[in-house]
Amino acid sequence: QVQLVESGGGLVQAGSSLRLSCAASGRTFSMGWFRQAPGKEREFVAAITWRLGITYYADSVKGRFTISRDIAKITVYLQMNSLKPEDTAVYYCAASRTVVDGPKSPFHYWGQGTQVTVSS
Repeated sequence: QVQLVESGGGLVQAGSSLRLSCAASGRTFSMGWFRQAPGKEREFVAAITWRLGITYYADSVKGRFTISRDIAKITVYLQMNSLKPEDTAVYYCAASRTVVDGPKSPFHYWGQGTQVTVSS
């Protein structure tokens, strides 16, 4: 069992930046970020494979968000730039027992979520 602890959410203005962090209690093959806005389904945001650092992004965040990892700290980050009000959501960190190859890959462990609110 892998436990995930997120941090870094908050309230920011449109156009601002925010960085989310997620520390894992053990090694995984891949990690990622998802988000869920009020009244909407949870959606994929970004993912990274642990060994090679291959990244995947949702079209809605490409060019604005960057996912990265610190292997020694077993921590994944999500750098969010040029934030928009539509980025407002609870952001969840996730870890997979497999090497993911895209947004539809399975994730097996989930964090508790951190709120990101972007005001206009």
